[in-house]
Amino acid sequence: MTGPAAPRGPWSLRELHRDLRDGRTTPADALARSRAAVADTESEVHAWVARDPEPEPRATGPLGGVPLGVKDIIDVAGFPTRCGTSLREHAAPAGTDAAIVTAWRRAGAIPVGKTVTTEFAYFSPGPTRNPRALGHTPGGSSSGSAAAVASGHVPLALGTQTAASVTRPASYCGVASLVLTHGRIPMTGTAGLSPSFDSHGLYTAGVTDLALAWSALTGEADPGATAPRPPRLLLWTAKSLGVVEDGMREAVDAAARRLADAGAVVDAFPEEGLVAEAVAAQKIVMAYEAARERAAELAVASRLSEQLATLLRSGEAMAPAEYDAARSRLAEIGSALTDLSASYDAVVGPAAPGPAPVGLSATGDPILSRPWQALGLPVVTVPGTADAAGLPLGVQLVGRACGEHALLTAGCWTESALRGRE
Repeated sequence: MTGPAAPRGPWSLRELHRDLRDGRTTPADALARSRAAVADTESEVHAWVARDPEPEPRATGPLGGVPLGVKDIIDVAGFPTRCGTSLREHAAPAGTDAAIVTAWRRAGAIPVGKTVTTEFAYFSPGPTRNPRALGHTPGGSSSGSAAAVASGHVPLALGTQTAASVTRPASYCGVASLVLTHGRIPMTGTAGLSPSFDSHGLYTAGVTDLALAWSALTGEADPGATAPRPPRLLLWTAKSLGVVEDGMREAVDAAARRLADAGAVVDAFPEEGLVAEAVAAQKIVMAYEAARERAAELAVASRLSEQLATLLRSGEAMAPAEYDAARSRLAEIGSALTDLSASYDAVVGPAAPGPAPVGLSATGDPILSRPWQALGLPVVTVPGTADAAGLPLGVQLVGRACGEHALLTAGCWTESALRGRE
């Protein structure tokens, strides 16, 4: 299952914003371009669940009319939220927007449709294919949003992450992503899986586009508008987890050398074992909470995929003491890693074990994002590297809680340094 690659590439949010601001294009033009891009490649990529045929072109807010894709576990008024499951095949349209959609509308973005998600944002994949290699998975669970940005359908799309649902698809599809600090924006109106971990995220073509989007969303200064100083980084190899493939290991090592040559401080991460412990604890907490968050679905587990049914049943069988112990250990690990990284701007490491695996029946291994999501930290995926076959490989930068602005500043410098050395 290979097939031709989709012909369009990512659409720069920063360039579109500049054109809208300077009058070289209009919101109506941007919506027309989005429709044309979808018409070109959607029959191959399958990124969308539903599209608004006539969204209202608005020019309010700092983004002033930018087309936006929304993952289909997030409510958008007028659209049903089907969560990638037949259980919600006949769901009624949402009456109101989710909190995150309200925030993006206020920033000037125009929701143009709902993007494909895996079943309840877990492992069972939808129909989406990877625009960079159509026979390979786009990752999960925010597969449609990553593919829509990688295909140039929209310059901005929303995802969510509980384990690796934003970071992994970004790495596989060759786009940039930002996972927000847990709790940064309420999950109201979003179908969750694990309240301790569920977080919002977004996709754009590059990190400077993420910086612009963050500024528009929050009103903070644009982290990509000025030349930042070289960052201080801790290099996390994930060697102790035993999953990083040779191509990814070589790409991360090469990236670390490039960043050091460009002026960054790149020191070895000193506590790989703590990260491995966080992975184990994340799995316990996620399963326990998912069984309770999705109790209605657990009651009809025979109608779910085997992957989700197994998660819910295992979580239901867990003792509260096991759950409490895992949460306590995560708090201890988070405190220790905060102390270790206090004098650094970010942790840098592989965003996924390797390139997107062949086939569409699975979404890849989420292990390299589990520890950071367990600690509630913001993460930027920096695109731009590739394996010997040309498949995308992303690196992730992990920041401090509520430190998105500083993390994006480091991410913009990293993106620029890596591009300058290619």
